[in-house]
Amino acid sequence: MAIREITYKNNSFAINYEIKNPTQKNSILFLHGWGSNKEVSKSAFYNLFSNYKHIYIDMPGFGKSKNENQILTTHDYYLITKEFLTTLNTTPKIIVGHSFGGKVATLLKPKLLVLLSSAGIVPKKSFKVRSKITIFKFFKSLGLGKLYKLFASKDVDGMNKNMYETFKNVVDEKFDEVFKSYDKKALLFWGREDDATPLESGKTMHSYIKNSLFYPLEGNHYFFLEPKNAKFIEEKIDELF
Repeated sequence: MAIREITYKNNSFAINYEIKNPTQKNSILFLHGWGSNKEVSKSAFYNLFSNYKHIYIDMPGFGKSKNENQILTTHDYYLITKEFLTTLNTTPKIIVGHSFGGKVATLLKPKLLVLLSSAGIVPKKSFKVRSKITIFKFFKSLGLGKLYKLFASKDVDGMNKNMYETFKNVVDEKFDEVFKSYDKKALLFWGREDDATPLESGKTMHSYIKNSLFYPLEGNHYFFLEPKNAKFIEEKIDELF
């Protein structure tokens, strides 16, 4: 584990990261999902990809990388990650992004983009969710916005108001045009039973990214933690590189 200080918009971010196989020429970057951290990616892929330098990071506000001062957008996370890689003097050949990390990975435009149940396609909200939003807006109009925790998604459990505002920035962000504009190779892997980013979202994403292959696998939003699925992902990447 190591810490690298990044300055972005006059704020300092201490990025917690880890590198495996540092002498390998080609590198692979792993970006975790919302509410997660680098340990999840490590548990799936640490013993794979022996011919690559692994880079695992905690993005600001997650794991051991704090975000105390700034409300962020996905584009901010992209620029912070890009600056972090610049300080390492590294351009990853492959970037693997899970869920929210998939949006950041797509913006970084690697030679090979690997998306694991990526966020970015916004499905229609259920009646329950729409009702919850309406009630919250009513309380906010009465000056009771501090009650946000009563209405906040479980994805912001334990997070400060700053990260809750960040979550609101990214949760319903449509990335359709970003995926359509991605013009390099991409591999999309998805959990068939995923109820966070549904399988239909993966099919839509695949239709947007012209040079992509799509692999539905057994499991939920964290399907890649199943060893056989992680190994399958490694094999498909090795077929291209």
